[in-house]
Amino acid sequence: MGGGGEMLAEVLLMLFCRRERKPPESQTEESSDAWRTNNFIQTTKQIALWRLWKHAENYLSTMNRPVLTISSTDDKEVHSKEPPKWGLHFGSSQKQLILPRVPVEPMTVQAYSKSALRISQSSQMCRQKIVKGHTVSNLWGFPASCYMDSPLPLLEEDITKGVLSLTEQRFVPPAAKITLQTPPVVSKAAPSHEFHRQHKKSAVGEISSRVDPENTGTIAFPNSKEAIYGTYSSSKGNIAPLPPSSSMVSARKSKPVWTCPAQQLESELQILSQTQPLQMSPRQSLQDPCFDCNIVAYHGTIDRKAPGFLAFKQHYCLSWGSIVFFLEHTEKLLKDYAVPLATINSKKLVEVASDFELTENPTKSDILSVIKNQSTVEKILNRPGQRYKGQGGTEMAATKIQATWRCYQARKTCVHFRQQQWASGVIAISWLLHNHMARVKKTLKESRQRHLENFYIRAKHLAANWNRIRTSRRTIIHIPSLGYSQCIREHIPDLALQQNMQMGRLCDILDANVDVIYICPLHLSEELLQYYNKLLGLQAAVRSGNPEDMGDLQDRFKILTPEAINSFPKHHMCLATQLKYSPKTIKRIKILIQSRDAYIIGGVPHKDDLAVADMLSVPVLGSVPEVAHLYSTKSGSKRIFASACVPTPPGESDIYNNEQMISVLSQLIIDNMEVQRWLFKVNDEFGGNGTAYCDIISHLKCYHWVQKERQRYSPEIWSKKWAHEPALVKISQELPGLLAQHVQPVNEKRFPTWEKFLQTFLSQGGVIEAFPLSENVTNLTVDMLIEPTGKIKIVSSGDQLHADGPLRSSGTTIPQCSVDPAVLNSLCLKIGETCKSKGVLGYFSVDFVTFIHPQTMEQQVWATDLDLCYSDQLALTQLMLYVTDGNLDCRSSRFEVSLGSKKMKSQRIQHEETKTPSPISNRCAVASSQLRHSSLSVIYYNVLLQMCKAHGVGFDLQEKQGTVFILYEDQKRYRLGMITIGEDLQGVLMTFARNLFIIHQEISAPNMQGETNFKMAIQGIKAILGITAENKLKLEEEQPLKADALKE
Repeated sequence: MGGGGEMLAEVLLMLFCRRERKPPESQTEESSDAWRTNNFIQTTKQIALWRLWKHAENYLSTMNRPVLTISSTDDKEVHSKEPPKWGLHFGSSQKQLILPRVPVEPMTVQAYSKSALRISQSSQMCRQKIVKGHTVSNLWGFPASCYMDSPLPLLEEDITKGVLSLTEQRFVPPAAKITLQTPPVVSKAAPSHEFHRQHKKSAVGEISSRVDPENTGTIAFPNSKEAIYGTYSSSKGNIAPLPPSSSMVSARKSKPVWTCPAQQLESELQILSQTQPLQMSPRQSLQDPCFDCNIVAYHGTIDRKAPGFLAFKQHYCLSWGSIVFFLEHTEKLLKDYAVPLATINSKKLVEVASDFELTENPTKSDILSVIKNQSTVEKILNRPGQRYKGQGGTEMAATKIQATWRCYQARKTCVHFRQQQWASGVIAISWLLHNHMARVKKTLKESRQRHLENFYIRAKHLAANWNRIRTSRRTIIHIPSLGYSQCIREHIPDLALQQNMQMGRLCDILDANVDVIYICPLHLSEELLQYYNKLLGLQAAVRSGNPEDMGDLQDRFKILTPEAINSFPKHHMCLATQLKYSPKTIKRIKILIQSRDAYIIGGVPHKDDLAVADMLSVPVLGSVPEVAHLYSTKSGSKRIFASACVPTPPGESDIYNNEQMISVLSQLIIDNMEVQRWLFKVNDEFGGNGTAYCDIISHLKCYHWVQKERQRYSPEIWSKKWAHEPALVKISQELPGLLAQHVQPVNEKRFPTWEKFLQTFLSQGGVIEAFPLSENVTNLTVDMLIEPTGKIKIVSSGDQLHADGPLRSSGTTIPQCSVDPAVLNSLCLKIGETCKSKGVLGYFSVDFVTFIHPQTMEQQVWATDLDLCYSDQLALTQLMLYVTDGNLDCRSSRFEVSLGSKKMKSQRIQHEETKTPSPISNRCAVASSQLRHSSLSVIYYNVLLQMCKAHGVGFDLQEKQGTVFILYEDQKRYRLGMITIGEDLQGVLMTFARNLFIIHQEISAPNMQGETNFKMAIQGIKAILGITAENKLKLEEEQPLKADALKE
């Protein structure tokens, strides 16, 4: 044999196989021979083990510090009287030896002689890991039959009885060498299947070795390094028969049938109950260097007495505490969930258990990681209600039911409490917000009231000192704000651009005592600022007629932009509100107006105009916002006109519901059967945006029937209300469908359908009025001023141009020439007096319409609209007067300019003669602030001006006629204003149309005309020119007739 350690390991492994055997109670002759053969083998093993034990004892005694300690099994296990786990059985036909699979090399026992036995071993044991521990003085004890102090005399007849008889009679000494001529058993290696194939087939690991009939003296033991299992035996020692091979093959070839995890485990458990799972013997586990076996748990219970488990325990004795701790939790989990079968991987168990401390419980995922059939077990664990089928399931179910009910009760109480808490919180927050809102409203109301009181105080001061202020050095703060209501401002496209269309306000510096601060709602580039610097610097050159006399008036005007315009990009705030929230701009204005008289001229009045005025401590030349909003509406203007007793179109105002609208319109149709078109105007809209029209008479089916009814009665009877009732019923029934189908809104983008227009019309209120009876209609606008002293002045008048439709103004011709100035002045003064009585102050404009009545052939003038604000026409008029240094006499409707001398400047210096008065010449102007062309954005303003100059579009300072452009912004650049000044109206209109045509041709491609109103403006001008030519011919025809009448 090899070293002492190897011998010791061999001894320890051999001792695990030692068992005491008793002869069977009842046996046949063949079974008796098998028993004697088995007894002989055991005796031979005991002799060999005795010699090895003696050698190991001597070896251990020489070691100073033994390093190998393996505790022996208990005597209860070694000398157990229970039936052995394996046995020998020889059939009647052939002798077959069935032994357990032992992890040792094949051992051959041969008979050399009758007097001695010889045992040879042909292999060495696998080396084990060295484990340091306590020294054991005596490892195992042998039975008394192994101790033979002195040999007895051996007779010939004893030799013939066999080695077993010699051993029992103690004839064989300890060192005897027995040689048998014919060995009784010949060893032979038994075939064995691999472990995983045995497990898959649920077959019992068995070893069968047949006794070689030719060489019966040799017995073959199997050699294996895997975990070996023995067959199951009953308490009486009978060996369970193996299943036939045919059934194994048929089972292997049969198609797999799906079963649920529990059914699968139950089937495996049933098979294993018939063939008990094979355990690894202690000697086999110690001899295997890899030691990888499985621990099977049936219904959550592990067999702790199984040899394989004991070997596993012996192998990992040093870390057994953590392993058994982990196994206990594993068993508990499997029992709790009634898992019928679980296979635990021992190698992975050791790895996972070593990471846990005793105070830390393993989780379910940790336990599942060591289970070999993890997927099946996990499905069982995740099955609903599985926990209540296992250990303590009834109690757990009761606990769960109670906990669920208590949780339900607690949650119900908690939800009720949370609802109450939430309700109380909402009430508290609402109350706090209500109080805070009330305080804010109260503070705001007090602030508004204080602003209003200060407004009246400063207005009185302005009125008392107006004569002095208007002739002394003063500063005018222009705030072109559109203070309409929020719902109106939200629907104004490019609100900032709309508020910046009155750049002509800068021309107030025409008065040498006036400085202007213009609040601009847009950031202007240096290019635009330089343009207006040059334009306003023309004042001296205009007066002298010499372009070289241009001056620099930058100290006379300031263009300021509030810093808040970028802070509220989507709030649609008016300019006054943005200025209110711009403290830097307010501070700069205070510095600029310091120690001089100043007042504010706003746009559409807003409450924040009063707030800004209060912050700057300056008066406002304008009306109170409430008064301005009241009388600027369509219904409010009707009340002003009615009070002023001026003619207005037939119609009704203050309409707020559909029934009222149908009833009123039906009555208007009956009272004015000759009116073809009716207009619907929303109260708060401006610029024609809230206007719609419908040609009712041409679409009214019952119109001829109504005429017949009218002819049936005399005029006196028809004027009575009862005569109208049948006609009113018919018209009222027909009107809703007619209006829905034939009403046409002017601004189709804002109101694409009649339903949307009607909704706005009824929500804001509006008026219904008749359109003039003639096809040739002229609209005109008159700008007026009510000074703080109460003086009423007409500051501008002009006939409207319509480039966006017949009901939307896009320009004007100045001065107006469609109505007799005396008639117009009379109407305007009446309206002015009424407005002054209503508390209106400052600038306002009145719209009129004039036409020739087709029946009377007399000119009719109707007042149609009133705007209590500074108008675009007035701003254009201011610029026109600035570049011509002229005078507009609205009482006579004449625009006069003084032409400068044609002599050179050097000649004027040489002659010191008294200058003669400059000649006076009449001028007309066409101005528009609403020109729109999408292709303008593709070129810069300097390029546009150079292009116009190349085509002769410019302004002559000496003749004081030509064209001037108003530029609003340089970002989008799709809108501009233009003023054309000339000697007569017909020539000015032709020049204006020519300028539009040139610009359109230069900036447009043949296939890209762009979105523009230039074409409609040109068409409108052509229509005006045609009317003007007709009027001129009529005038020429009438003049000879009047001359002849005078001669007679």
